[in-house]
Amino acid sequence: MSSDEGSGARVAGLTVRHRRTPALDAVDLDFGPGVHGLLGPNGAGKTSLLRVLATVAAPTAGTVTLLGHDIAGHRARTLARRRLGYLPQEFGHYPGFTVREFVAYVAWLKEMPAASVPGAVERAVERVGLADRIDAKMKSLSGGMIRRVGTAQALVNEPSLLLLDEPTAGLDPEQRFEFRALLREVSTASTVIVSTHLVEDVAAACTAVTLLDAGRVAYRGTPDELSALGDESRPGRGAEPLGDNPVERGYTTVLRAHRLEARR
Repeated sequence: MSSDEGSGARVAGLTVRHRRTPALDAVDLDFGPGVHGLLGPNGAGKTSLLRVLATVAAPTAGTVTLLGHDIAGHRARTLARRRLGYLPQEFGHYPGFTVREFVAYVAWLKEMPAASVPGAVERAVERVGLADRIDAKMKSLSGGMIRRVGTAQALVNEPSLLLLDEPTAGLDPEQRFEFRALLREVSTASTVIVSTHLVEDVAAACTAVTLLDAGRVAYRGTPDELSALGDESRPGRGAEPLGDNPVERGYTTVLRAHRLEARR
């Protein structure tokens, strides 16, 4: 899927190394409008990719284009940051802040016009289902609620590019269902990239899937195409079942094939 001019994200030859260990190895990817699921085992490079796209980490090599601009320059990175939202796996917050104060603080960091901030904060908090806790202290919230506040701060500026790293961690099944609906809503006007270990979230909410393994792209396609690979391995077709549903079996089938090819 190719991104429209001025939208989405593109990386070419992206390499990220942590000391001598490659986290990403000459990766080429293009993310256009829609919800993109980023799958892969621990250490596959998912978080490293999102950190580069969020401009909080610099690549070792390669080019990164966000919302139509090469972000090699400081000015381009600054402009991109105003138009993106990012939820890392762990985000810092002041326990004494209320939800309203914390999300407003992030809006200030994103240089949003002061007059627009109060309404934007209330909309973002309502979208994640925490309107009744907007004046609660952060320290009084459960882990799942903190995660939802993290999504609210990522949404407060109505981002053109939304990057979410394990956003459903700590959410119960009903909250995950509501979160998937939110992703679909946001993606009508934005590019959304979601890193997750929950394959069923990808199947339910995403329009495209990228599977990373050992810093390389092992698969790109749609959830239906990944499910079809899983259908081919279901019992009765002479292959060992590799998961509880077609998407999980497709995921495992792709990983095994990629690793086998890498050893050749």
